[in-house]
Amino acid sequence: MAMGNLINSDPPLLPAELERILLETDTLQEAYLVGGCVRDSFLGLPQKDFDIEVFGITYERLEKALKRWGRVDLVGRSFGVAKLTTASGEQYDFSLARRDSKVAAGHKGFSITFDPDITPKEAAARRDYTINALMYSPRKGALLDYYGGIADLKQRILRHTSTAFSEDPLRVLRGMQLAARFDLTTATETLKLCRQIKDNFHELAVERVREEWLKWAAKCQVPSRGLQFLRDTGWSEHFPEVQALMGVPQDPEWHPEGDVFTHTCLCCDAMARLPAWQKLDEPSRITYMLAILAHDFAKPQTTSRALRDGKWRIVSPGHEEAGGPVAESFMERISISHAIRERVVPLVTNHLAHLNAVTDRGVRRLAKRLEPETIEGLCLVIEADHSGRPPKPPGLPQGAKELLSKAAEMELQAAAPKPILQGRDLITRGMSPGKEFGQILEAAFEAQLEGKFSDHEGALKWLEEIRPRL
Repeated sequence: MAMGNLINSDPPLLPAELERILLETDTLQEAYLVGGCVRDSFLGLPQKDFDIEVFGITYERLEKALKRWGRVDLVGRSFGVAKLTTASGEQYDFSLARRDSKVAAGHKGFSITFDPDITPKEAAARRDYTINALMYSPRKGALLDYYGGIADLKQRILRHTSTAFSEDPLRVLRGMQLAARFDLTTATETLKLCRQIKDNFHELAVERVREEWLKWAAKCQVPSRGLQFLRDTGWSEHFPEVQALMGVPQDPEWHPEGDVFTHTCLCCDAMARLPAWQKLDEPSRITYMLAILAHDFAKPQTTSRALRDGKWRIVSPGHEEAGGPVAESFMERISISHAIRERVVPLVTNHLAHLNAVTDRGVRRLAKRLEPETIEGLCLVIEADHSGRPPKPPGLPQGAKELLSKAAEMELQAAAPKPILQGRDLITRGMSPGKEFGQILEAAFEAQLEGKFSDHEGALKWLEEIRPRL
């Protein structure tokens, strides 16, 4: 997940197939790699998606030239985009250089014109940030950097490219995830411009908001940069669960780092540093990052001062359980999928489970409460939470180590317990499916969780013992 060193001299490494298309197609004399693939090459990161912007030709000529190499789908004709699918199955997006003029609210409120005479500098000016305004010509071996993108990459600065930035408020949320992904400090003038368009948030479709949060959660290197970006631009007010964390006090003995927002930022950064998190699939990275973001969402509503052992302390009793609905509300409002939400909520509501005594019964019930999440996943959240309290030492706390060890001993670290007694067991003993059938199976599973039996033989013995009472 860590960024490589800046390599100013190395151009983007193109797939051989794409390089051939760009070098051997006469119509593509003025074709440039643009955006993320150029940026990432100068950060020493692998390039996955290649976007090509073409100057000096019409849409019809572009389509004709690309057909030589495969199927062309005019999926974005109104935006001047043609998708080429080659014989090998690879897909590349080619777009015509265009001029955008904002004529109405929303991401569809742009008048787009295609002008063969537009210059690369004019086209680069409509890109959001200088680090995304870099262009590279494979044919000429030339990097075009009109707005100081390389200098900003070197200094880790996020800076808007031009005043066109304010035409699309989504660019602010892009700034949130870019700052987190590349550990960037935002230029003062860019923060000011973001604050000026804060009220345009309502123009954004929820799906576009969601995608920027997902990039933040899945690809972040220093997630706190994104959260601080929201705070410094004032855009945190559009995410009230995040904003509410700011200024909420914590007991300095347990949380010497400061308020809940500061703690949350440190916890998110700690999660991103965990090798186990970095190796996960994308949905799981998103799940655990959102869980640690939301783990203290209920502290603003549960925090108070109370007398504990003769000392006045700042306490937040019940914040873990109360945090489930708050996390659910946040994720629902930004349209996070149900599959992710059902994993995040039990992680939030159980993130202090390691403070309880570790027993067989407790582990069985915890594993069941977490489903579809796991005790292994919960321990990632616990470790990130525990590591977000500097100068206290980071790492997995002892209680969580004991919990994980006991779960592994019981083979419940990666899955919830499954019912031992099955419907077929009842049928073979002359019972018929029905309402009572389900009630017996439910009671059997409850008894299993309580530890009254742990194998099939014990389940059948339990069944025989309760049958006279049915």
